[in-house]
Amino acid sequence: MSQGQWYPPEWPDRIRALAAGELTAATPRRAATVMLLRDPVGKGGVEGGAKDGATGPVVHMLRRRTSMAFAGGAYAYPGGGVDPRDDDRLIGWAGPPLEQWAARLGVATVTEAQAVVCAAVRETFEEAGVLLAGPTASTVVGDTTGDDWEADREALVARDLSFAEFLDRRGLVLRSDLLGAWARWITPEFEPRRYDTWFFVAALPEGQRTRDVSTEADRTEWIAPAEAARRYDAGELLMMPPTVTTLRALTPYRTAAEALGAAEDQDMTPVLAQARLEGDELVLSWPGHDEFTKHVPAAGPGGGGA
Repeated sequence: MSQGQWYPPEWPDRIRALAAGELTAATPRRAATVMLLRDPVGKGGVEGGAKDGATGPVVHMLRRRTSMAFAGGAYAYPGGGVDPRDDDRLIGWAGPPLEQWAARLGVATVTEAQAVVCAAVRETFEEAGVLLAGPTASTVVGDTTGDDWEADREALVARDLSFAEFLDRRGLVLRSDLLGAWARWITPEFEPRRYDTWFFVAALPEGQRTRDVSTEADRTEWIAPAEAARRYDAGELLMMPPTVTTLRALTPYRTAAEALGAAEDQDMTPVLAQARLEGDELVLSWPGHDEFTKHVPAAGPGGGGA
């Protein structure tokens, strides 16, 4: 068992309560997160590039503040919940049609598909200052720094401005073709805060740079996926199962563009943890991801027993 897995001490008691019918599962909130990639700069891993002779793209990660109610202290990607206004009205759109996105994301309507993709693009701008949008279907903004951009970003974070209004004000279309859907994970039923999260991959647009602007993070860095996974295995970085799983899935690719191109082949079947009673143990597992299987006492005080 890897030592960097995020495993709250209250989970065993909540699993027991769910198994006993004493806990009602919360409805998961729709969310999106983006694995933002870039090819490494220079040799030897300048500014978080590949180290120790490793090759391939690096990914932008942030460490959630320990004060956060959900996954505090864990490393993650920029992301967050869907704003109800993300499916309020149709927006300027470039890339695959919404019907194609709905099929890929496994949602019933084009408005749901727009909401999920909008959340991915909006949250990447809110938390990293990177915007996957442009004035036309074949262009992307080259610089999102400056006081006017920052004022809009802060207004989005405060929900004083909807993403549709932001795009209209700027005369921009969302570049959905710059995103690739990669995975979908749903928070376990015994968690009080649950999310139905779509994971996307994207390459950092030319001319743009990430900024450490997220109020939910106390640290950001560019890191090679293999290095991040190694540090997770060594217990140096705390991560949730979907984060480390997607990191491991990125390691074969030599460039950000190659990873983006591989997105269409990724399995979008939702992954949901299961808890079952086996003898005197509760077994927590994520189907298809055996490395995260956890065995906890079926009775007695809660704790993260291995």
